[in-house]
Amino acid sequence: MKILALADIESPNFYERFDISPYRGVEGVISCGDVMPELLTYVATMLNVPVFYVYGNHDEIYLKRPPEGCENIDGRIIEFKGKKILGLGGSIKYSDGKFQFTEKEMEGRIRRLYFKLRKGIDIVVAHSPPAGVHETGDFAHKGFESFLKLIIKYQPKYFLHGHTHMNYVYNSQRIAEIGKTKVINCSGIVILEL
Repeated sequence: MKILALADIESPNFYERFDISPYRGVEGVISCGDVMPELLTYVATMLNVPVFYVYGNHDEIYLKRPPEGCENIDGRIIEFKGKKILGLGGSIKYSDGKFQFTEKEMEGRIRRLYFKLRKGIDIVVAHSPPAGVHETGDFAHKGFESFLKLIIKYQPKYFLHGHTHMNYVYNSQRIAEIGKTKVINCSGIVILEL
């Protein structure tokens, strides 16, 4: 399954110069948050494939102006192309943002999905990384311990996230592994074969 994954795109110039030719054959789009709603609407229109998203810590505009033609999977498990996908947006709480959570709050969000999670998941789409992976040195970009526990317990094949921009850490790696799970930092734009 060929997926276009993106996160943390802040420039409106990006979609004004968007060339779809490299994305032909993409079967779906996954936004890991902090992508302007206009960009997601544009991508959904241009690629004419399903677009799924979770909230980033800066996505409060989505409450007034959600991206059109896109599906919010935050706090849900969906099935797409035979894969079970779990969406968990937001970041660690560092201010009063709507999509910021304490560790305990994120644990509660995961716990509420227990009966669905028991059936297994293939892909987790989050905004923040799991603790200890792709983190930066500041508190606002800290990963969730509850994500690490989720990975260890359910062993999804992929954990996609944004939030920690690739240019935040010198020589950062896009892909890490925790057991059988590939943790992929989707900041910017990434084409994935899942």
